[in-house]
Amino acid sequence: MRNVMLEIEYDGTDFNGWQIQPKGRTVEKEIMKVVKKITKQEVKIFGAGRTDAKVHARGQTANFMTESKIPIDRLPKVMNRLLPKDVSVIKALEMPKNFNARYHAIGKIYSYHIYNTRIRSALISRYSYHYPATLDIELMRDAAQFLIGTHDFRTFMSTNSNVRNTIRTVKNIVIDKKEESICLTFEGNGFLYNMVRIMVGTLLGVGRETIEPERIKFIIDSKSRKNAGCTAPPQGLFLERVIYSEEKKDIGTFHLSS
Repeated sequence: MRNVMLEIEYDGTDFNGWQIQPKGRTVEKEIMKVVKKITKQEVKIFGAGRTDAKVHARGQTANFMTESKIPIDRLPKVMNRLLPKDVSVIKALEMPKNFNARYHAIGKIYSYHIYNTRIRSALISRYSYHYPATLDIELMRDAAQFLIGTHDFRTFMSTNSNVRNTIRTVKNIVIDKKEESICLTFEGNGFLYNMVRIMVGTLLGVGRETIEPERIKFIIDSKSRKNAGCTAPPQGLFLERVIYSEEKKDIGTFHLSS
């Protein structure tokens, strides 16, 4: 039995998210159908995380167990022949038997893309949030510093979530602006449901000068969703990378991405 990990890229526009659902098209279902066809086996896919409808990924990861003898270096090419055009397997690796793409992840990096101009773009509307109002980027950067660190992020969690442990560590937030495009990059040990999108919505409030940067500390401490900003729409969000430790005694030595 082999344990295979995939690194997956997808355009989430026409998906109902990653996780298999009773109705609707999902990325996990497309991957599972192709793996089953190649290996001639019923397989269970273990994804590193669940992205919502219309959310994209450049570096989603998942693993599955198989008895198939197909060479690991051929697997991405074979799978991509069968997968729809909005999903692509970038890389395949053979992992130790007890590796799990979700439970052995030690962090994730997300990016959020904003098109900040008066006129919307027809070409990038699937991959960014058109936001026509003027934004003060320096104020947003000042406010982002209050989000970095280990906090109880209950304020920045969707009210539909029932997660009990809401303490997370945000290691870094970078806000870059190039002409009309703004990119916010978040690195953390894990994120709550809609946490990145709510942080983006709150930082947009700071950029519009309706929220003072120093108020972020109060918003965190309040543990109340009503005190944070709006939930930014999904199409601007990308799962960039899932981070794994290079040295973990329980699963051997491995490294996915630099």
